[in-house]
Amino acid sequence: MTEVSLSEGDTMKAETFLPDDYSPAEDEPFMNERQLEFFRRKLVDWKDDLMAGTRDTIEALQDGTRNIPDVADRASEETDRALELRTRDRQRKLVGKIDAALRRIDEGEFGYCMVTGDPISLKRLNARPIATMSLEAQERHERREKVHRDD
Repeated sequence: MTEVSLSEGDTMKAETFLPDDYSPAEDEPFMNERQLEFFRRKLVDWKDDLMAGTRDTIEALQDGTRNIPDVADRASEETDRALELRTRDRQRKLVGKIDAALRRIDEGEFGYCMVTGDPISLKRLNARPIATMSLEAQERHERREKVHRDD
């Protein structure tokens, strides 16, 4: 976003124009305003979807408290609830990663590998906008992790 001066000392953020069909391209400057805005919107939309799902789960769990006389049915429902809660816990952690990615956008660090400092490919960022490492650095990390896990 660009800052626009209003009057003495007052500024506001002007939203970057982004066509609905915009997709980051390799032939434009890396992490320019349009690309950053594209990824910011993608991350915010993803977070909003996760939060809506969480609200739906909470409502369903609150409304779903009922006495089921059949032991098998009760066990099945408890298993479903446990699975839903595990899924929501994973999504809660994902929201934290999304927030971290949004902070990196604000701080000008988004799109660059935290290990090498090299740009992360647009294809990788588009598929996984919370990525913090280039594909090569991620693969090295996973190989080292596998070796140490086998020890």
